[in-house]
Order: sequence, then structure tokens, then C-alpha cells
Amino acid sequence: MSLLSIRDLTVAYGRGRATRTALHGISLDVGRGERVAIVGESGSGKSTTAHAVLRLLPAAAALTGGTVRLSGAAAGTADLDLVTASDAAVRSVRGLRIGFVPQDPTVSLNPVTRIGTQVAEVLRIHGLATRAEAADRAVEELRRAGIDRPELRARQYPHELSGGMRQRVLIAIALIGDPELLVADEPTSALDVTVQRTILDHLDRLVAERGTSVLFITHDLGVAADRADRIVVMSEGRIVEQGTPAEVLDAPREAYTRALI
Repeated sequence: MSLLSIRDLTVAYGRGRATRTALHGISLDVGRGERVAIVGESGSGKSTTAHAVLRLLPAAAALTGGTVRLSGAAAGTADLDLVTASDAAVRSVRGLRIGFVPQDPTVSLNPVTRIGTQVAEVLRIHGLATRAEAADRAVEELRRAGIDRPELRARQYPHELSGGMRQRVLIAIALIGDPELLVADEPTSALDVTVQRTILDHLDRLVAERGTSVLFITHDLGVAADRADRIVVMSEGRIVEQGTPAEVLDAPREAYTRALI
């Protein structure tokens, strides 16, 4: 059974004659415990897909069709269509059932709030812990994310950490609520190759330990081949091909995929 089921999803930017369609009725699934990578060139619609799942699109964008259904089976609740659900319903699953690792920690972390407070915020928002309990769990999550001296780091501000450490903080924030699904939007693209591999290896271990499903956005086919159970290739807001890494990379059916390789 799919944890996340996207059907005929359409997203448009602008209004009236200036409207531009960014996603053209895309459909894909993410199974429980499955790692799905969306790959494509810049402007292919892969990041728009990630943000649409979380209803975090910019003000100029609109979900104009389709469904994004989150299964409620494991939670003992009804399925939730994230396209038509109320804002309150969507907020109730963000951080708790769906974690998000954004692309750039420089703009994603609050520069005037201590690291520990930002990691603990998910627990506080969803009423999962007292302030003291949340602070302790934040330190432990920083440790699990591979941050050295987490007690010290929790008291520091983002500018006091390296780029790699800040990215690990975003991973800690995304996973502290033990979500069923992790959406990662090019989470290491701003880092050098060595740091990128170290962080991705660690992220793989963390999600494997928890059985977390992953929807991973990347422009790097090598990353997708190494880390995904299934690859979805996008171009100009459409899915052109999808399958296992062997199917997509060793025997691509579409000319666009062959050019991308």
C-alpha cells in the first residue's frame, strides 16, 4: 500500500493571461519504507512537486487540480487529501507525519533563535513534550544527526555552525517528530562533495533505522542511483519516465532520460 499517492497533480503560477503551468497532471506513489528520487534539470518541476506535497508553495502558485493523498492506515485515521484539506489539517501533519529537509539552511534556520529551540519547536507545536523534555530530545536528535558536542550546539546560533552542521540541524528538525515520510529537497546541493556524501550516508542510516519513506529531490543522477529504490524523471513539469535505478539508468526508454544521463 502507498503511503503517499499523487494523482493528476497540476500547479500553476500567476493569474489570468500570465498563468504558467508548472506541473502538468503528474502521478506517482511512495510506498511505506520506500525511497523515491525525483530527478531532472533546473525548472523541471521537481522542487515544485516537493513543495506541493507540503502545501508550501509560494503565494503566486496555486494547486489547480489533482490529489495528494496521505494514507491514514498506520495512524488509524482516514486518508488525507493534502490538496483539499484545511490549513489546520495540513499543519497537523507537517513535522509530525511528514518531515521536510529544505535546500538551504541559510534561509531556513532562524538566525536569532538558538539551535536547540528550533529543533525542539516541532515537539512543542504538536504538544508532544514539555519544554524541558523537548529541550532534552532536541539534544539527542542533534546527536543522532551526527553533530558533535550537541549540548553545546543546542545553545549556539546558526551563524556559529558550519554549512554541513547547519544541514544536519535541518535533518534533526525534520526527523525529531518521527515522521512516516521525509521530503528532502536537494538537501546537500550547497555543500562540497565530501561533506555531501557523509551527510547523505548518515541520512540513509537514520531513515533505515526508523523505516521512514523518503521523497528525495535531486539533480544528481549518481545520488539517485545510489540511494533510491525508484527514480522518477521529470522535464518541463511532466513525468517522462519512472522505474528502478536499473530500469531508468541502464535501459532508459526516453530520449530526455538518455540525454540527462
